[in-house]
Amino acid sequence: MTERMSLSANRIVPALLWIDCVGALVVGGLVLTGYRFLSDWYHVDWRLILFMGLANILYGCYSLSLAIRRHRPLPLIVLLAIANMGWAAICLALLWTQWHVISLLGVVHLFGEAIYVASLGLMELIFRQRLTTAWLSNI
Repeated sequence: MTERMSLSANRIVPALLWIDCVGALVVGGLVLTGYRFLSDWYHVDWRLILFMGLANILYGCYSLSLAIRRHRPLPLIVLLAIANMGWAAICLALLWTQWHVISLLGVVHLFGEAIYVASLGLMELIFRQRLTTAWLSNI
């Protein structure tokens, strides 16, 4: 089982920053495009949805700035991981504060995003040393 997990990690880890930045930019773009619709769908203020979309775009830009580097400073990788875990905490806090009005779809979105970004942050922290070198730096 450990060998199998190791093979999976060897495939995913090199692309982890790209997975992170593309995910954040795509989700941020979709949320910003449909923030009014999502606000009605989730039963929360449109400004909250707009904030979430903007946060995803800003985070995605930071993650992209690391993904395109050939050599990545370790402190910046750690900061990225901490930012992911921080955003997970913010998602859970938003869920807590909006619990009285938020729809089931909003709950699924916030909880799912919290799990996704916390998982990314944990993986980035675990594999931080390997992430200091770009995926295609040997080519």
